[in-house]
Amino acid sequence: MTDTARIDTLEIRVAHQDEVIDDLNKTVIAQWKEIDRLTRQMARLTEQFANMGQAERPTQGDEPPPPHW
Repeated sequence: MTDTARIDTLEIRVAHQDEVIDDLNKTVIAQWKEIDRLTRQMARLTEQFANMGQAERPTQGDEPPPPHW
C-alpha cells in the first residue's frame, strides 16, 4: 500500500468518524432536552399532587365528629 493510499484511507475513516461523532452529539443533545422537559413536568405534577392532597384534607374544625362518638 502506498503512502498516498494510506493517507486516503485514513482521511476517509476520519471523515466517517466525524460524521458519527456529530450524529451522537445531536442524539445526546436531544436526550438532554427531553430529560430536562420530563424533569420540569415531573416537578409540576408533584407540586399539583401535593396541592391536591392539601386541598382535599379537611381540617379538624370543618367536619363534626361522627354520630357514634
